[in-house]
Amino acid sequence: MDFTSIHNFYEHLVIDYLQAEIIPNHTEQSADFFLDVACYALSKLPSRYMRHEIDMAFYLESAERVQMMDDVKEKVDKAVEYITENFNKDERYEE
Repeated sequence: MDFTSIHNFYEHLVIDYLQAEIIPNHTEQSADFFLDVACYALSKLPSRYMRHEIDMAFYLESAERVQMMDDVKEKVDKAVEYITENFNKDERYEE
């Protein structure tokens, strides 16, 4: 049995927000930094599993989608602060 079609919908939302808003404004950071931010933010968000993204788009009400995006923005923004303060020490992300 293949379970690879199962995904947490929040992963898509976090990655989209990182690519659109965070990465362009933090060009000095490495890929590892953004991966840590994504993991930290996702650990603070609830799980919302799906098999097909179209199913989520169809069943989510507009207000619920807006709330999810607000939650993602809040958690990712806090994750950037947290990772910067706590893990960007001792040249952790230096190449």
